[in-house]
Parts: sequence; structure tokens; C-alpha cells
Amino acid sequence: MGKIFREFFGFGGYSREPEGYMSWQHLVFVTSLMIIMIALAIFLGLKNRHKDDKTKNKVLIWAAILIDSFELFKIIIVCAKDGSLEPLSGLLPLFLCSIQLITIPLAAFAKGRIKEAALDFLFIFGLLGAVLGTYGAGQNYACYPVLSFDNVVSGITHSISGFSALYIAIADMISMKAQNIWITFLILLSFCLVAYIADVLIPYNYNYMFLMRGDGTPYDLLYNLVNGNKVLYPIGVVLLFIIYISLFYLIYFLIRKSKNKPKHTA
Repeated sequence: MGKIFREFFGFGGYSREPEGYMSWQHLVFVTSLMIIMIALAIFLGLKNRHKDDKTKNKVLIWAAILIDSFELFKIIIVCAKDGSLEPLSGLLPLFLCSIQLITIPLAAFAKGRIKEAALDFLFIFGLLGAVLGTYGAGQNYACYPVLSFDNVVSGITHSISGFSALYIAIADMISMKAQNIWITFLILLSFCLVAYIADVLIPYNYNYMFLMRGDGTPYDLLYNLVNGNKVLYPIGVVLLFIIYISLFYLIYFLIRKSKNKPKHTA
């Protein structure tokens, strides 16, 4: 039992060889997480859709508590394995998916426009982050066994982000107000700026918000397109984020407009 415990958490290093990115083990594991995520979001979303805001919000409160608890647990284990607090500099919530560690609690506990903007940001990026952090996590699944602490916790936290995004859509909690668009952009650009500063200043090979390189993710396509240019690549990543947000809002508003369009009767 002790050996299994050490092997799962990686104390002393994993003795098992990683099954590999896009291996059948990787695909079965993350697909199982996605199925659970979608099923729970549909079940709870439909269950609470016509209930009061307080009842709807309870699910988000639990999602906020769980995602931050898992992340805190990960930090404790990583530091325990290293025997120091040095790994903390590499665990800052400055990845695209890590932003949900902050926006889900904001969506759950804040009020007014801050809550609305957090809900919208979660709606826009939660599902994308879930897919990129599971199916697109090339670096993780190339380095660690599929059923290891690193990949299991990462899979769970990314799934919570995706679940939260689907849940607020199904439970009819999103606002997507035009006057809050600038807040969504501000949240993203602020994180990108802080992440880039951290990437440049922290004396380790970190890659927050994937602003330095693709690291086995789909961002490698852009990295290779600009030949790893240290100026064009990060600018390109930020532009992709901006384009994605703009297209998301545009498609959402077009769909909403078509639904609200009065039907002509004969």
C-alpha cells in the first residue's frame, strides 16, 4: 500500500513510464472526465434552471471550494515532494486555466457587475480551458503517467472549470451584457501582462499563459508559424485570445438576436 501511495503521488519520482500524449490511456481518462463533467452540468443545470438565484449559486460555491481546495492540496504535495517552498514560484495562478481559480470564486461570492463579468469570463473560457487542459495537455501526459497525482488533479480542476461554464449556461446564470465586455477584456489582458512579467523575471523555465512557447499544446502551431519569435509569438497569443473573445460575443449576440426575432404569422 505504501508503494502504491508513493507511486501515485510521485514521491521519489514516478517509476512508471508515461503512456504518452494521445495514448489510449490518456484519451480514455480525459474522455471519462468530460462525460462526468457534462452529465453533472446538465443534471444540476436543468434541476436548478427555474429556481431562485441563491439556489443556483450554491452549486458555484461548491465548485469554487472544490477547485481551490484541489489546487491547494496540489501545492502542499508538490512542496512536500520537493522538501521546500521553491516550487511555489511555478504554481502561480497565471495560466489561462488557472484564472478560473479566481473567477469561479468571484462568480460565486461577488455581487453586481463584478459577479456578472466573472460569470461571463467563466462562460467564455471555462469549457475551452477544460478541453485544452485535458485533450490538449501534451506536456503533462508526455511527462507523467496518466493515473498519477499530477495528471489526476489537473484533470479534475480543468473539469470543474468546464462543468462550471456549462452549468451557468444551462442554469441560465450568464448575463453577457455588452456593457461588461470591457471588464472581460481587462481581466484577460491583466493576467497576460502579469504572466509575461513573471515569465521574464522568475529565474526558472516557466511558461505562464503559454506566452513563451507552446509546450506541446496547440499553441505550438503559432510558435512554429512565427519561428519562435520572442516578440511576435506572445503578441500572437494575446491576439488569439482577443479574437476568441470577440468571436464568442459576436456569435452569442447573433444567436440571441435570432431567438428574439419576432416570428411572422400568415
